[in-house]
Amino acid sequence: MSRDFAKTVSFAVLHIAVGFGVTYALTGSVAIASGVALIEPLVNSVVFFFHEKVWQRVAPDAEASAALHTH
Repeated sequence: MSRDFAKTVSFAVLHIAVGFGVTYALTGSVAIASGVALIEPLVNSVVFFFHEKVWQRVAPDAEASAALHTH
């Protein structure tokens, strides 16, 4: 397993655990906390995809320039 993939998986687990913990603390419901903890990261992933598309349109040169400077 690559380091980047391992970091991504560990962050996803933390994100789900925090979502569950906060929602459970607020509601006291395992069912609601489980639903929020699973659905919220999926919705955020879709939102992030479109967020990136908007940024590619708003500042395409900045992204290309940053890619050139990191190699």
